[in-house]
Amino acid sequence: MLFSNYMVVCSLFMIFCGLWSFCLYRKHLLNMLLSLEFIMLGIFWMMSMSVCFLGSEVYFVLFFLTLAACEGALGLSILVSIVRTHGNDYFNSFSILGC
Repeated sequence: MLFSNYMVVCSLFMIFCGLWSFCLYRKHLLNMLLSLEFIMLGIFWMMSMSVCFLGSEVYFVLFFLTLAACEGALGLSILVSIVRTHGNDYFNSFSILGC
């Protein structure tokens, strides 16, 4: 039981570190995408541990992992598109009027 509590605390720590870095490092789009993926990894780890201890099906966890991978691919494609059009990924250089 102690090991399961340690895993839940560790995954919550991962989620809060991801949220902290998402709020703190907002200068580059790539930093924000990496922190979002770190949050998704923490949520995936917590979900897989809870499903493993409950003994139910793992299909929902695999569905969540598929959605996280699609979110990462979409974020990288948006990053490539923004770098091609604007030349960098700084948020200060983006303008609504220029789009």
